[in-house]
Amino acid sequence: HVQLVESGGGSVQAGGSLRLSCVASGFISSSKCMGWFRQAPGKEREAVAAIARVDTGGTYYTDSVRGRFTISLNNAKNTLYLEMNDLTLEDAGIYSCVAENPVAPAPCWVPVERHYWGQGTQVTVS
Repeated sequence: HVQLVESGGGSVQAGGSLRLSCVASGFISSSKCMGWFRQAPGKEREAVAAIARVDTGGTYYTDSVRGRFTISLNNAKNTLYLEMNDLTLEDAGIYSCVAENPVAPAPCWVPVERHYWGQGTQVTVS
């Protein structure tokens, strides 16, 4: 089993920056990817970014954040990061970390319930 704990959320003015962190514990070495999702009130959960844990470390970004957000992974620390710059009102929401569950392999930009999910951290933009 894998546990994910996010931190780094908060309130920021439009145009500001935040850095989210997600610390993984447990059998994270079995997960081939990790990622970030967000959900704003009244909206569906949306994949923000994802990264492969092995091989090339390939990344995925949703179009609205490409060029402003950067996902990175420190495997030695089992920590996933999301650097968010030039934040807009549309970026507000609860950001959740996800790791692939090897029992049900799927890309980490797909909201598969059997992925491992963190509890989320709130990002507020005003």
